[in-house]
Amino acid sequence: MSESEEDFDNWIIDSLKSYKDLHVFQMEHPINVMDWTSQKTVCTAGSGSSKSEILELCLPPKLFADENKSLCAGRDFTVLHGAFTDRIVSCLQHVPGTRCIVTGDELTSDLQVWDLGGDESDIIRRTGSIKGKSQVSEGGVRMATTPTHPPQILHGSTICDIHLTELNTGTTLYKNESDSAEPLSSLQFLNDRVFLASCCNGDVYIADSRMSASCRLSSPPESLDRCNLWWTNASVGPDLSSCRIISLSATGEAVVSDLRNQKNPRNVVSRAQLNLQTHQCNLDHVMLWWAPELKDCFSVSGFSGEVQIYDTSHWRTELQEVQPLFQHCGHAVSSTLSDRDVPPLVTSHIWHPSSPQTLLSAASDGSVHVWDWVIPSGPEPEQL
Repeated sequence: MSESEEDFDNWIIDSLKSYKDLHVFQMEHPINVMDWTSQKTVCTAGSGSSKSEILELCLPPKLFADENKSLCAGRDFTVLHGAFTDRIVSCLQHVPGTRCIVTGDELTSDLQVWDLGGDESDIIRRTGSIKGKSQVSEGGVRMATTPTHPPQILHGSTICDIHLTELNTGTTLYKNESDSAEPLSSLQFLNDRVFLASCCNGDVYIADSRMSASCRLSSPPESLDRCNLWWTNASVGPDLSSCRIISLSATGEAVVSDLRNQKNPRNVVSRAQLNLQTHQCNLDHVMLWWAPELKDCFSVSGFSGEVQIYDTSHWRTELQEVQPLFQHCGHAVSSTLSDRDVPPLVTSHIWHPSSPQTLLSAASDGSVHVWDWVIPSGPEPEQL
């Protein structure tokens, strides 16, 4: 037995105690982006050499079996709807409360609107577009949605290019008045009207879409290296004061802050140096998410073939080195059995919206994993 085969067998044996559920699949093309369309379905976009395939997939029924999981025959993804596009999809958002998704690419800030369809057809149909600028910054357009009626999409590639657009009519409901051309790393709604705009240099803006004034820049912590790439994500709480922000640099430094101090909304709560392979990272591949159902936990991927989960509950304000609470190494380990010279990179991962420890991850070798991890022995993170 080769060393790679032995490592894979050891991982399979360890997975029996590390996961409640683990499903491994292989797609024809790597998945770049994905978003939930319901509790049991996910929409993905993967790219070949010249076009992208958009699919709506139903997760394995075995994941949702309450009893006798071993007797459940449904162990595979089911393709519900699909479409092709000649653009390489770099971002994808499902519009809550609808059967619509919005996609964007890396070349322009134009958006494409798609109807996922229903039982009468398995075709995802393009129904419209939203015009943006002809040129975009590195990484393309960023998007965010929130449940509203009529449906709306927040989008832009730089701070001065942020718009809120009504999908049905294409009407611009909000335009940021800032003159900053700093590229965006993410957009995120904190509630139905207030959103977070995060820049690649670590700057974070907070704005209310009901007001025409420019976004208000929060003062960044002194520890932020503004020459580095930074990614940001916010936890969404019952009110703005309970929202917490996690910022991560390309060198692996993570900073947790909150919105309680209105004079300095980036009030640092804790810091840590993560155990990441920071020699390789890409703006679009790195994913940073607060766990929606586990307090103090967040996940990160895009630095390697692993997805790491960290618990911030014991972090301090002084910089410290920390180890992940859990590491999903399946993409990296399974790739050792192939003939690939380049190890896979996790291209996307998302938490299940309501199952506290279930995640979906995809890698550059076309592998897709659905996994429900077991919290290691010790104090368990508090559920929200």
